[in-house]
Amino acid sequence: MSRRQFTAASVLIVTALALAGCAGASSSTGDATGAATEDYGLVESGTLTVATEGTYRPFSFHEDGGGELTGYDVEIARAVADELGLKVEFKETQWDAIFAGLDAQRFDVIANQVTINDERKAKYALSAPYTVSHGVIVVKGDNSDITSFASLKGKTTAQSLSSNWHDLAVESGAKVEAVEGWAQAVALLQQGRVDATINDELTFLDYKKIDGAKDLKIAAETDDAGEAAFAARKDEDKLMAAIDGALEKLRADGTLAKLGEKYFGQDVSE
Repeated sequence: MSRRQFTAASVLIVTALALAGCAGASSSTGDATGAATEDYGLVESGTLTVATEGTYRPFSFHEDGGGELTGYDVEIARAVADELGLKVEFKETQWDAIFAGLDAQRFDVIANQVTINDERKAKYALSAPYTVSHGVIVVKGDNSDITSFASLKGKTTAQSLSSNWHDLAVESGAKVEAVEGWAQAVALLQQGRVDATINDELTFLDYKKIDGAKDLKIAAETDDAGEAAFAARKDEDKLMAAIDGALEKLRADGTLAKLGEKYFGQDVSE
C-alpha cells in the first residue's frame, strides 16, 4: 500500500470512528463532571420543564403570596428531577390552559394533581400515582348521627354546586346548601347551620394541618380513591418510565412519606 493510499484509508477510519461516537452520544448530554446524562427527549436538553399552577395550595403555591414556588407537587417534581440528574424549571400555567400547553410542547410534564381517569389515560402518558385520596364526610366532633353516606339521607350538607361532591351528596339523599368552596362550607358546619360537608380527604388534612380542626372529624370515606400523577405527551414513554423509576426510589427511601407528613400530617402517596 502506498503512503497516499494508507493516508486515505486512515482518514476514512478516523471519520467512521468519529461518526460512530457522535451517534452513540446523541441521546445523552454531559453534566458538569463530564458524566453522561439521559436527555429523555426533553423540551430543553438537561432540564425537566414542569407545568404547575402556582396558586393551588398546598400543592403548588408561593408562601405568603411571594417568594419561592413550593408545595407538595413542586417538591416531588424537584425530587424526581434530582433522581434523574436533571435540572428542573417550573412554568406556572393556569389550569384551563395547562393541557393545551403540554400538547403544544411548551413543557415536558404537568405536576398539578392530575387525576388519573380513562379519558386522560387514552390521551396522555401518566405516571404511577404519587397522591391517593378518598372522598370524605366531615362533621362536627360531637356528631354521632352520621357514620356513612347512607346516613346523610335527610341531612343538610354544604357543597359547591359544580363539584362532584355535590352530586355524591344528592345521590346520598342529602339536602344541599350551596357554597363557593371549602372555607365557606367549614364555616357553616362550625356554626351548626349544616350537618356535614363532603370533600376531598387532602383538603381536610391540609385544613387540619394548618388550623387544627379540633372540632371537626371524618365520619366516613368513599370506597374508591382518587389518584394523582404526572402527565406527559403520549409519545414520551421513555421519560415517563424514568419518572416512574424515580418515584419508586422516592417511595422506597421514604421521601414521599416525609413530604406527605410535611404538608398533610400523614403519608398520602398510597
